[in-house]
Amino acid sequence: MPFSSSSSSSSSSSSPDSKYNLTSAIRAQTQFLTHAYTSHNLVIASYMKNMDNQPPRHEGSTFGHRVIHCDREEADRRLWNDYFSEYPKYSEAMFRRRFRMSRNLFIRIANVVKGHDNYFVQRNDRIGRLGLSTLQKVTAAFRVLAYGIPADEYIQIGESTTIESLKRFCRAIVDVFGERYLRAPDANDVARLLQIGEKRGFLGMLGSLDCMHWTWKNCPTAWAGQYAGRSREPTIILEVVADYDFWIWHAHFGMPGSNTGINVLEGSYLFSNLANGIAPPCHYVIQGQQYHTGYYLADGIYPKWSTLVQTIHEPRGPKKKLFAMMQEACRKDVERAFGVLQSRFAIVKGPTRFWDKCVLHDMMSSCIIMHTMIIEDERDEQADIQGWKEAPTPEVDIARDENIIFQEFLARHRQIKDKEAHYALCNALIEHLWE
Repeated sequence: MPFSSSSSSSSSSSSPDSKYNLTSAIRAQTQFLTHAYTSHNLVIASYMKNMDNQPPRHEGSTFGHRVIHCDREEADRRLWNDYFSEYPKYSEAMFRRRFRMSRNLFIRIANVVKGHDNYFVQRNDRIGRLGLSTLQKVTAAFRVLAYGIPADEYIQIGESTTIESLKRFCRAIVDVFGERYLRAPDANDVARLLQIGEKRGFLGMLGSLDCMHWTWKNCPTAWAGQYAGRSREPTIILEVVADYDFWIWHAHFGMPGSNTGINVLEGSYLFSNLANGIAPPCHYVIQGQQYHTGYYLADGIYPKWSTLVQTIHEPRGPKKKLFAMMQEACRKDVERAFGVLQSRFAIVKGPTRFWDKCVLHDMMSSCIIMHTMIIEDERDEQADIQGWKEAPTPEVDIARDENIIFQEFLARHRQIKDKEAHYALCNALIEHLWE
């Protein structure tokens, strides 16, 4: 009991002291927080006062962004008077040299793009000021493709607007004109190409096949090894089939630069219609032998297929030397097509600085489409094609049995890669050219 009484008296005597200490601690903490809040508000008030006394540091909606006021109305009038008015300052020849195409074709493209994408329609901004015109945006995008540099000083257009116009312009070109100018040759085209090939000594020739590499400067680091080829720089491969007047009938773009021509050929859709049995008819006779499949001229890296004809390495004898000389001369069509494409559109010749692969695909496709449109607009329709006849529409019997369809597909696929048929065709062409 003595122990219990002393413990109770000790706890009762310490209870008032504990309450006093807790109250003092709360009062001290409250005073500290009040002082801190007051000091913080004084700092904020002092900062705001100093900001009010300073001149404005920026204009516009982006902090630190300095707005450059461009006289786009005057630039639009100048562009119109220089190239598109009824009596322009520069002649048609000057327009053709600077815009890579005729004035009528350029205006046609601009009107079609304007009708496809409302971005190219001239509108007023938030303050009622007239925005960039259709010709300004289209000219700025086309100048990037043709010269690889922007036209901001002459057009009075900003860098970001130029890039946006370029992306939308290329997308509109592919959407509107891709179906016509990126198509495979139809029956009438095949008939015309066969006649041209016959006049050049190669019966059954449909064009020349080759690849080119487009350097990708801003390739993502994770993809650099995949896209780096023998040049040790990331590149993207373009596979092309071109005819005698540089018309590009087939374009397959996007394969990494580490691939060879054989890999690209295996991954492309060049012979897909032929393997599926829906290719246009192609009939010709060489040395009394009938053939029903056209072929393309290619270099020595491609495989020995019945649809490809290569030159002869180190030919011996006058017949083989003549064949090698004529094959290499005709195969230069695709090499020259690459040169013309790069001379017209400098962005294809130099390294590209865009990141998105889809944007690169649209840019390359739009350049090929406009290249083909220029050829269609400028070539002589009466040259070398006076006697061509319209080919009949092929009649296709649809097989209902899926097993039969698959077996026919395999047979056509084996026929395309038939090495013996390749050598027989080359020997027949050698004899035909010698005669």
